[in-house]
Parts: sequence; C-alpha cells; structure tokens
Amino acid sequence: MDTRDPRATGPGQETSPRQDPGLGKDPDLRRELDATVRARAELGDEYDSALADSFLERVGRRIDDAVDRRVRRQLAERQLADARAARRPGTADTWAERYGFALITLVLAIPLSAIAGGMAGLSGLVVAWLGIIGVNAAQSVRLNREPPAGHDRPGPGD
Repeated sequence: MDTRDPRATGPGQETSPRQDPGLGKDPDLRRELDATVRARAELGDEYDSALADSFLERVGRRIDDAVDRRVRRQLAERQLADARAARRPGTADTWAERYGFALITLVLAIPLSAIAGGMAGLSGLVVAWLGIIGVNAAQSVRLNREPPAGHDRPGPGD
C-alpha cells in the first residue's frame, strides 16, 4: 500500500501516523482515503473539491453509523435498567402495606395460640408466639431495607 502523499515535495516522503491519527485503526477508511488521493493525482486539481466532498460524505456516514450504534446501545441499557428497577419491590408507603400484615398475623394468632396451647401446653404457646414475632420481624426488615445504590429514598419533607 502506497502511503506517500502525491503533493509531497520529495520522493519517498510518507505520511506519519501523527498526521492521520485515526486512520490507522480503520483499514476500510484508510483504503478509501488512499483511493481518493490516487484519484486526485490522476484527475488533477479541478476535481479537488468533488473528491474531498465525496470522502467527507463517506466519513460522515461512518460517524453517523457509529453514533447511532452507541445511542441504541445506551437506550437499550437504560431500558434494561428501568425494567430491572420496575421489578424491584418499592418502599412501603401505604398504611395497608405497613400495618396490614401485622394485623393479619395478630388475627391468625388467636387460633394458632389455641391449637398450640391445647396440644403442647405452655411450651407450644411460646413456640407459636415466637414464630408470629419472627414472621412480623422479617416482614418489617423487608419493608424497611435500604434501597439499592443510586436510588434515593424520599425523605420526610419530599
């Protein structure tokens, strides 16, 4: 591949990587530039602007394609993050969410106490109530846990 600049003053002068910082990474773009430079050498100065416009249009399309891919990827990542956030349980905000479970367990505690006390005596009653307290404690921890990093819980004034 000939990397010499046809406008160079002396034979054998090559373009340095500093003069074309991004071209070495994209071989297709490098070939297009070389073809444009060869066409310019064959056609002459009167076609400079047409050749430059054509090359810049191809470069612009490549940039647009790269930007479109990045935007689509970022949108997909954001939609995925939003979908994951929607599946997470939120904080308990209503009265029913905070106290409904406790009220239900207290109502169910009556027959559980009667059954446990009747079958196992005082030790059965203690085990039943420890189970009721444990279930309510687990529910309380679940409702009051901290949100994941990056999600702020609204404060009392919000």
